[in-house]
Amino acid sequence: MDIELTYDKGLWRGIGGVEITYGRREWLDSTPRALGSWPLEYQRFSSTLRAVGDVEITYRRWSSAPLTVGQWHCEHSRFGTRLLRIGPYELRYHRRGSVSAVGPLEIFYDRCGSRPIRVRLHGEGESLSEDLLLALFLVLFWQKQTWDAYNQAKR
Repeated sequence: MDIELTYDKGLWRGIGGVEITYGRREWLDSTPRALGSWPLEYQRFSSTLRAVGDVEITYRRWSSAPLTVGQWHCEHSRFGTRLLRIGPYELRYHRRGSVSAVGPLEIFYDRCGSRPIRVRLHGEGESLSEDLLLALFLVLFWQKQTWDAYNQAKR
């Protein structure tokens, strides 16, 4: 099953049929405010995601590396630079550093390799569960934040 990731006006707008929404002034603040019916909550005066719906996210002290997502634990590489697992879902990466898979989800990027455009869920009759949707959104959201911070630092 292929799931399309949609964009409009430079903003990520959806995962399959699940809409990603922004505040009224999205041209000033490109921070997502909801994933479908789940509100996204951020730490005060920050773009650090604190909760998706009623699923709380904790981070390492003085870091943006997630420790837990609800009841799930997150596993990182030795130096904490790369997320290896989010709950039951192992992450795989391309050589260029972008996430290539989250558990059973294979991620495809545009020609430049900078924007995920499609996800393939292997297996007949499979559908994107809420857990997989949450894991996919978080991994791609955090990846985009990392890339944005890197590009900002290069300026």
